[in-house]
Amino acid sequence: QVHLVESGGGLVQAGGSLRLSCAASGRTFSSYAMGWFRQAPGKEREFVAAISWSGGRTKYADSVKGRFTISRDNAKNTMYLQMNSLKPEDTAVYYCAATRISWPLVTSQNDYDYWGQGTQVTVSS
Repeated sequence: QVHLVESGGGLVQAGGSLRLSCAASGRTFSSYAMGWFRQAPGKEREFVAAISWSGGRTKYADSVKGRFTISRDNAKNTMYLQMNSLKPEDTAVYYCAATRISWPLVTSQNDYDYWGQGTQVTVSS
């Protein structure tokens, strides 16, 4: 069992930056691949980024590639999403998730086993 809690969301102007954190409880955090998803109003939840259990492999949605960076610190049981050059279309609730599927990095929400409650990110134009 993994309990996930996101933080770091907020209101930022277009072009600005935010760093989201996902704190995990449990002793087995390092054995899970992790991911970030987001859901904008009226839209389905979509994949943003994923990271392997070691942090050595990452995967990004085309819409955020080059602007967002996913990372993790297994010693702190925490995953991060550094978001730069934010755009109004990045506005959404951001969720972190954990999956038992270690490889390949999966992008479907159906493949993730544990979810956080979400944190709101709002980018103003």
